[in-house]
Amino acid sequence: MRIRILKDGPYEVSGSVPLKDIVIGANEKGESTHWIEGKTYKTGGTYRLCRCGKSKHMPFCDGSHADGFDGTQTAERTAYEEAAIRYQGDGMELLDQEELCAVARFCDLKGSIWNLINDADNLGIVLQQSCDCPSGRLTIVAENGKRVEPEFEKEIALIYDEPEGKTGPIWVRGGIEIEAEDGSVYEKRNRVTLCRCGKSANKPFCDAMHMEEDE
Repeated sequence: MRIRILKDGPYEVSGSVPLKDIVIGANEKGESTHWIEGKTYKTGGTYRLCRCGKSKHMPFCDGSHADGFDGTQTAERTAYEEAAIRYQGDGMELLDQEELCAVARFCDLKGSIWNLINDADNLGIVLQQSCDCPSGRLTIVAENGKRVEPEFEKEIALIYDEPEGKTGPIWVRGGIEIEAEDGSVYEKRNRVTLCRCGKSANKPFCDAMHMEEDE
């Protein structure tokens, strides 16, 4: 299973990677609290997902990028462990690579995760918050020194931000290999979010520019 980024074009997905919708669920206060599984798409072994944000056949590419999309990949290649800022808490450590943020807002539930880590009694909610972070910006390191990651099958989930009325990024789950246009491979991670509005300044990754879009 692999995602190949075509020059100024779409994401070419090969290896029969499952594709589905997933929706950010919220409580009565509008806070992000859970994920809601959506429909599953019928795809072939290989398919292409829109990267420019202009396709009339979403989520699939219809060639609209040919009208002048600049898909230059600008993201740094520094490994997550090295790039992330480390916040020491009470019996836990928080790794935070802010430039990966897709603004899903799970880290705000019941108080900011950066505050909650200072009390070991909050470990349960802190783990939930970090594991619900789709971009992998946030990771908790437990007292035993092990990074805690959610268990994902290899699949792609298309995020819809129902509380904010926004179309979110492409959520790549389970450690699928992502190949740049030059043939090099990005660090393989359990969860990353790829831009699909075409406006990220951190391509191919989402930097939450979709939040500026008018729906």
